[in-house]
Order: sequence, then C-alpha cells, then structure tokens
Amino acid sequence: MKKKYWFMLLIIILIGMIFLIFYKNSVKNLKIGNNKNSQEIVDYILNLSSYEARVTVDVTSNKNMNKYILKQTYQTPNISTQEVIEPSNISGVKIENNGTNLKIENSNLNLSSILENYNYLGDNCLDLYSFIEDYKKGSNSKFEENDTEILMKTNSQIENRFIQEKILHIDKETYLPTQMEIKDNNQKTTIYILYNEVKVSSSK
Repeated sequence: MKKKYWFMLLIIILIGMIFLIFYKNSVKNLKIGNNKNSQEIVDYILNLSSYEARVTVDVTSNKNMNKYILKQTYQTPNISTQEVIEPSNISGVKIENNGTNLKIENSNLNLSSILENYNYLGDNCLDLYSFIEDYKKGSNSKFEENDTEILMKTNSQIENRFIQEKILHIDKETYLPTQMEIKDNNQKTTIYILYNEVKVSSSK
C-alpha cells in the first residue's frame, strides 16, 4: 500500500513539473509575440501614417534662446501642420506644409514679421515627418539602443550649418518618440524638441 502511495505521489509531482514547464514556455512565447524588436520599432516609426503631438521646442542661437510650445499634426499624403500655443504674442500662428507649398495663417500678424523673427517655425525641420524623410533618404542613417530607448540618427537633407544631425529618441515600451536633438556642424544642440501627448498611427 505504501509503495502504491509513493508511486502515485511521484506521478503527480512529475505531471506538475511537466505542466509548469509548458506554462512557463507559453508565457515566454506570449511575451515575445507581444513585444516588437528594435528593427520593428524603427520600421513602425518610419511608416507613420499620422501623428499628433504637443511639443516644447528650445531653439538656441549665438544671441539668445527661444522657447515655443506647438501643436504638431501629420497625415498622409505629406500634410503637416504646426500651430503655436506659446509664446502668447504669436499664439494662433498656424503653419501648414503639404510637401510643396508653405502656408502661414494668422489674421493678427503680417507674414513678413513672422518670417523675420521666428525663422525656425517656418522650417519643416521641426516636423517628425521631416525627420522620417531624412532618415529614409540619408546614406548614414542608423539606430542605436540602450535598456530603455532606441536612438535613431540621421543627417539633414537641407544645406544649413545649424541643422546637420538629428537624433530621435524612441521609448521601447510605448514605441513613441520622447525627444529630438538637432545639432549643428560643431555637434552643438541648436534645437531640442520634447514630445508630449503623442498619438500615432502606423501602417506597420
């Protein structure tokens, strides 16, 4: 009777161990299936079909530093907008770029004063879409990663010594951009963009 008891106990233990092994493997496979690898995250960003974000932009020049809060949107095909939220003296200025034409709207300010005093707002270098296009076209485009982020690096396709290298930071858990650094030809950060309230849609 004792032998039979121990034999049954051994069978139960073995069945339990086999069940535990299968359970761990299934959980591991499920976790892997629900997480993108680094290349997949990069492809996800490169194939955005639309995005909306509230961004804080710091622009540093030799003379001063300016801070802007903007609402950015993008939707295919190639239509991007930037609307100024702060500073208050140019709040409401809306810049639309359709890939060919640049349109600036604001009934309270004349066009010349906007372009004269706020150069970078009319330049699509601040757009996430602009970064994506540069990354796709750039021969030196690459990405690196650490424990929490993927850093996508590329060079600007426009001839401007103040806008040479672009580095986009992507959160590995959310797959969303968190910040972008734009550097000049001396590797000094001239534009720093912090992304908030980001909503994206991708074809990937």
